[in-house]
This record gives sequence, C-alpha cells and structure tokens, in this order.
Amino acid sequence: IEKMVDTLGLLAEAIQLACELGYDVREEPLGDTASGEVRIGASRHILLNVSDLPADQLEQLTKILAADDRWKTVPVSHLLKRTLRGD
Repeated sequence: IEKMVDTLGLLAEAIQLACELGYDVREEPLGDTASGEVRIGASRHILLNVSDLPADQLEQLTKILAADDRWKTVPVSHLLKRTLRGD
C-alpha cells in the first residue's frame, strides 16, 4: 500500500509540475494507445491513458518531463527529483 501511495502522490506532483511548465495535462481513455506528449501549434499537451495503471502513467509522464530541462528550475520533492533524474 505504501508504494501505491508514493506512486499516486508522485503522479499528482508530476501532473502539477507539468502544468507549471505550461503543459495541458488530460486523462483520456486512449484504448491501446500509450500516454504521451502532443503539440498543437505552440501549445503542449500530455495525454495520460486512464486505462493505464498509475505507475505506468507516472513512468510516461516522468519520461516527458525529464526531457524538458525546465523542470530543474521548479522546486520539486526529493523523490520526484530522483525519479526525473533516473536515480
């Protein structure tokens, strides 16, 4: 149960970070399609597949955020920092 709480807490924090960085984060039923980043014009969107487990959503989201160096300018928890760095 503790790992699930950590996962859900990290997912919520990662979603908040994405929003602070200007991403529009939406949870959508995407069927077999994986979560991912979509750019429409200048706007950046992250679609999270609601069918995926929270751990899978977190993995997809942190991959996107880790590739965006701007996350380093925003205060985040030590756990999220380690996750984004791949520690």
